[in-house]
Amino acid sequence: MIRKLVGCWGVVFGLALGGLLLAGCQSDEHQFTELPGIGTPAGGAGMASAPTTMQRLLIRSGDALRVIFSDMPVPMPPTDVTVREDGKITLLQYHDFVAVGKTRAELQKEIHDFYVPNYYPTMTPSVDFQYSSRFYFVGGEVKTPGRQVYISPISLLGAIRSAGDFSDFAKRRAVELTRADGRKVTINCTKAQQDPNLDPEVFPGDKIYVPRRGPIW
Repeated sequence: MIRKLVGCWGVVFGLALGGLLLAGCQSDEHQFTELPGIGTPAGGAGMASAPTTMQRLLIRSGDALRVIFSDMPVPMPPTDVTVREDGKITLLQYHDFVAVGKTRAELQKEIHDFYVPNYYPTMTPSVDFQYSSRFYFVGGEVKTPGRQVYISPISLLGAIRSAGDFSDFAKRRAVELTRADGRKVTINCTKAQQDPNLDPEVFPGDKIYVPRRGPIW
Protein backbone atom coordinates (compact mmCIF):
# COMPACT_ATOMS: atom_id res chain seq x y z
CA MET A 1 0.00 0.00 0.00
CA ILE A 2 2.78 2.42 0.96
CA ARG A 3 4.66 1.62 -2.24
CA LYS A 4 1.52 2.41 -4.30
CA LEU A 5 1.11 5.76 -2.54
CA VAL A 6 4.76 6.65 -3.08
CA GLY A 7 4.46 5.64 -6.72
CA CYS A 8 1.36 7.77 -7.23
CA TRP A 9 2.94 10.82 -5.63
CA GLY A 10 6.01 10.30 -7.80
CA VAL A 11 3.85 10.31 -10.94
CA VAL A 12 1.99 13.45 -9.81
CA PHE A 13 5.26 15.23 -8.99
CA GLY A 14 6.76 14.25 -12.34
CA LEU A 15 3.74 15.51 -14.25
CA ALA A 16 3.77 18.81 -12.37
CA LEU A 17 7.49 19.32 -12.97
CA GLY A 18 7.11 18.48 -16.64
CA GLY A 19 4.25 20.96 -16.96
CA LEU A 20 6.34 23.75 -15.44
CA LEU A 21 9.26 23.01 -17.76
CA LEU A 22 6.95 22.92 -20.78
CA ALA A 23 5.34 26.22 -19.80
CA GLY A 24 8.78 27.80 -19.42
CA CYS A 25 9.84 26.62 -22.86
CA GLN A 26 6.65 27.94 -24.44
CA SER A 27 7.12 31.28 -22.68
CA ASP A 28 10.69 31.61 -23.98
CA GLU A 29 9.64 30.70 -27.49
CA HIS A 30 6.81 33.27 -27.42
CA GLN A 31 9.16 35.99 -26.28
CA PHE A 32 11.57 35.15 -29.09
CA THR A 33 8.99 35.23 -31.86
CA GLU A 34 7.73 38.62 -30.67
CA LEU A 35 11.10 40.30 -31.17
CA PRO A 36 10.79 43.42 -33.35
CA GLY A 37 11.51 42.89 -37.00
CA ILE A 38 10.75 39.15 -37.08
CA GLY A 39 8.59 38.32 -40.05
CA THR A 40 9.11 41.64 -41.85
CA PRO A 41 9.47 41.01 -45.58
CA ALA A 42 12.93 41.71 -46.93
CA GLY A 43 13.22 44.93 -48.85
CA GLY A 44 9.92 46.19 -47.51
CA ALA A 45 11.11 49.80 -47.52
CA GLY A 46 12.16 49.79 -51.21
CA MET A 47 10.05 51.99 -53.41
CA ALA A 48 7.59 52.59 -50.57
CA SER A 49 10.23 54.82 -48.99
CA ALA A 50 9.43 57.50 -51.54
CA PRO A 51 7.75 60.58 -50.09
CA THR A 52 3.98 60.64 -50.26
CA THR A 53 2.16 63.34 -52.19
CA MET A 54 1.38 65.07 -48.90
CA GLN A 55 5.05 65.02 -47.85
CA ARG A 56 6.00 66.50 -51.21
CA LEU A 57 3.67 69.44 -50.56
CA LEU A 58 5.02 70.25 -47.11
CA ILE A 59 7.03 73.44 -46.72
CA ARG A 60 10.76 72.97 -46.06
CA SER A 61 13.68 75.14 -45.00
CA GLY A 62 15.05 77.04 -47.97
CA ASP A 63 11.73 77.14 -49.82
CA ALA A 64 10.92 80.49 -51.39
CA LEU A 65 7.31 81.49 -50.79
CA ARG A 66 5.09 84.24 -52.11
CA VAL A 67 2.42 85.45 -49.68
CA ILE A 68 -0.46 87.51 -51.08
CA PHE A 69 -2.78 89.44 -48.76
CA SER A 70 -6.21 89.97 -50.34
CA ASP A 71 -9.39 91.63 -49.01
CA MET A 72 -7.35 94.16 -47.07
CA PRO A 73 -8.60 97.67 -46.14
CA VAL A 74 -5.55 98.97 -48.02
CA PRO A 75 -4.12 96.93 -50.93
CA MET A 76 -0.68 95.44 -50.26
CA PRO A 77 1.95 94.12 -52.66
CA PRO A 78 2.88 90.40 -52.52
CA THR A 79 5.51 89.45 -49.96
CA ASP A 80 8.36 87.16 -51.07
CA VAL A 81 10.04 85.30 -48.23
CA THR A 82 12.46 82.41 -47.88
CA VAL A 83 11.96 79.88 -45.10
CA ARG A 84 14.90 80.29 -42.75
CA GLU A 85 16.95 77.47 -41.23
CA ASP A 86 14.91 77.82 -38.03
CA GLY A 87 11.83 76.96 -40.10
CA LYS A 88 10.23 80.40 -39.77
CA ILE A 89 9.17 83.31 -41.95
CA THR A 90 8.51 86.91 -40.91
CA LEU A 91 5.40 88.72 -42.15
CA LEU A 92 3.37 91.81 -41.23
CA GLN A 93 3.87 93.39 -37.82
CA TYR A 94 7.26 91.57 -37.75
CA HIS A 95 5.53 88.42 -36.61
CA ASP A 96 7.25 85.06 -37.08
CA PHE A 97 5.33 82.04 -38.31
CA VAL A 98 6.66 78.49 -38.25
CA ALA A 99 6.31 77.31 -41.84
CA VAL A 100 8.35 74.09 -41.97
CA GLY A 101 6.34 70.89 -41.94
CA LYS A 102 3.06 72.60 -42.82
CA THR A 103 1.01 72.61 -45.97
CA ARG A 104 0.21 75.90 -47.66
CA ALA A 105 -3.40 75.62 -46.47
CA GLU A 106 -2.31 75.14 -42.86
CA LEU A 107 0.00 78.15 -43.00
CA GLN A 108 -2.68 80.27 -44.66
CA LYS A 109 -5.14 79.49 -41.86
CA GLU A 110 -2.57 80.31 -39.19
CA ILE A 111 -1.77 83.65 -40.84
CA HIS A 112 -5.46 84.53 -41.11
CA ASP A 113 -6.25 83.58 -37.53
CA PHE A 114 -3.37 85.69 -36.19
CA TYR A 115 -4.21 88.89 -38.04
CA VAL A 116 -8.03 88.75 -38.12
CA PRO A 117 -9.57 90.45 -36.21
CA ASN A 118 -6.61 91.42 -33.99
CA TYR A 119 -4.97 93.66 -36.62
CA TYR A 120 -7.27 93.75 -39.65
CA PRO A 121 -11.05 93.34 -39.94
CA THR A 122 -10.70 91.21 -43.07
CA MET A 123 -7.85 89.39 -44.81
CA THR A 124 -7.52 86.46 -47.17
CA PRO A 125 -3.89 85.27 -47.24
CA SER A 126 -2.64 82.91 -49.92
CA VAL A 127 0.70 81.13 -49.85
CA ASP A 128 2.37 79.66 -52.89
CA PHE A 129 5.75 78.14 -53.70
CA GLN A 130 8.14 79.99 -55.94
CA TYR A 131 8.97 76.82 -57.78
CA SER A 132 12.26 78.18 -59.09
CA SER A 133 13.57 77.51 -55.56
CA ARG A 134 12.76 73.79 -55.77
CA PHE A 135 15.19 71.58 -57.66
CA TYR A 136 16.16 68.01 -58.39
CA PHE A 137 19.54 66.94 -59.75
CA VAL A 138 20.45 64.72 -62.68
CA GLY A 139 24.07 63.69 -63.14
CA GLY A 140 26.25 61.10 -64.80
CA GLU A 141 25.64 59.84 -68.30
CA VAL A 142 23.00 62.31 -69.48
CA LYS A 143 23.45 64.89 -72.21
CA THR A 144 23.00 68.01 -70.05
CA PRO A 145 23.69 67.08 -66.41
CA GLY A 146 22.88 69.57 -63.69
CA ARG A 147 20.18 71.08 -61.53
CA GLN A 148 16.63 71.03 -62.88
CA VAL A 149 13.75 73.20 -61.66
CA TYR A 150 10.90 71.21 -60.12
CA ILE A 151 7.72 72.63 -61.65
CA SER A 152 5.19 69.82 -61.43
CA PRO A 153 5.08 66.08 -60.68
CA ILE A 154 7.62 64.21 -62.79
CA SER A 155 8.83 60.63 -63.07
CA LEU A 156 12.41 59.35 -63.13
CA LEU A 157 12.39 58.90 -66.91
CA GLY A 158 10.85 62.34 -67.32
CA ALA A 159 13.56 63.86 -65.13
CA ILE A 160 16.24 62.19 -67.24
CA ARG A 161 14.62 63.56 -70.40
CA SER A 162 14.65 67.03 -68.82
CA ALA A 163 18.45 66.65 -68.67
CA GLY A 164 18.69 65.88 -72.40
CA ASP A 165 18.05 62.12 -72.04
CA PHE A 166 20.61 59.31 -71.75
CA SER A 167 24.04 59.62 -73.32
CA ASP A 168 25.32 56.90 -75.62
CA PHE A 169 27.33 55.41 -72.75
CA ALA A 170 24.57 55.30 -70.12
CA LYS A 171 24.06 52.18 -68.06
CA ARG A 172 20.29 52.26 -68.13
CA ARG A 173 19.78 49.15 -66.05
CA ALA A 174 21.33 50.58 -62.87
CA VAL A 175 20.25 54.21 -62.44
CA GLU A 176 20.63 55.45 -58.87
CA LEU A 177 17.88 57.53 -57.27
CA THR A 178 18.81 59.17 -53.96
CA ARG A 179 15.97 60.70 -51.99
CA ALA A 180 16.37 64.01 -50.18
CA ASP A 181 16.60 62.13 -46.86
CA GLY A 182 19.49 59.95 -48.11
CA ARG A 183 17.62 56.77 -48.95
CA LYS A 184 18.74 55.14 -52.20
CA VAL A 185 17.14 52.84 -54.73
CA THR A 186 18.44 51.43 -58.02
CA ILE A 187 16.12 51.58 -61.02
CA ASN A 188 16.26 49.46 -64.16
CA CYS A 189 15.19 52.09 -66.67
CA THR A 190 15.01 49.57 -69.50
CA LYS A 191 12.19 47.83 -67.64
CA ALA A 192 10.70 51.14 -66.48
CA GLN A 193 10.28 52.20 -70.11
CA GLN A 194 8.11 49.13 -70.62
CA ASP A 195 6.23 49.30 -67.32
CA PRO A 196 5.23 52.73 -65.90
CA ASN A 197 4.78 51.14 -62.46
CA LEU A 198 8.57 50.77 -62.30
CA ASP A 199 9.12 54.46 -63.08
CA PRO A 200 9.08 56.22 -59.66
CA GLU A 201 8.12 59.82 -59.07
CA VAL A 202 10.91 62.34 -58.48
CA PHE A 203 10.59 64.97 -55.75
CA PRO A 204 12.37 68.23 -54.89
CA GLY A 205 15.80 67.53 -53.44
CA ASP A 206 16.14 64.12 -55.12
CA LYS A 207 19.35 63.22 -56.96
CA ILE A 208 19.56 60.98 -60.01
CA TYR A 209 22.84 59.46 -61.13
CA VAL A 210 23.19 57.56 -64.40
CA PRO A 211 26.37 55.43 -64.31
CA ARG A 212 28.60 54.69 -67.30
CA ARG A 213 28.37 51.24 -68.78
CA GLY A 214 31.43 49.14 -69.38
CA PRO A 215 32.96 48.61 -72.81
CA ILE A 216 31.20 46.22 -75.16
CA TRP A 217 33.63 44.01 -77.03
